[in-house]
Amino acid sequence: MRGNIQRQVGVLILGLVVALMSYSVVRAPTEARAEQKPSEYQVTIQDFSFEPGAVRVPVGATVTWTNKDEEPHTVFSNDDVFKSKALDTDEKFSFKFTKAGTYKYFCSVHPKMVATIEVGSPDKKSAAMKMEDKKRGSD
Repeated sequence: MRGNIQRQVGVLILGLVVALMSYSVVRAPTEARAEQKPSEYQVTIQDFSFEPGAVRVPVGATVTWTNKDEEPHTVFSNDDVFKSKALDTDEKFSFKFTKAGTYKYFCSVHPKMVATIEVGSPDKKSAAMKMEDKKRGSD
């Protein structure tokens, strides 16, 4: 009888150990995702345009522009927040957005090339985005 109780206690302890190990394996990826840095966003410069022409990112995100044209291009914000050097083919420029807002930018070599970065929290729209939604009739 005593051996039976010891066996049952041993099985119970083994079951608890397995349950705790399983919990930590399932829990670890979730915690890692919560600690990840904000995503990086890509803009391609090609055919004398920025693609996509409008990007929505959370505060803290980094945007990287890559020139795929044979011609040099720049990335200049209208309000001088960021400026790249002239980017040759396959060269990149990155900028981390630490403040919410609307950032319009252009290529100083080809000023007709324009685009926008909308920066806000991932779950809240910036005031500029809300105004744009109202103009379109959505909320």
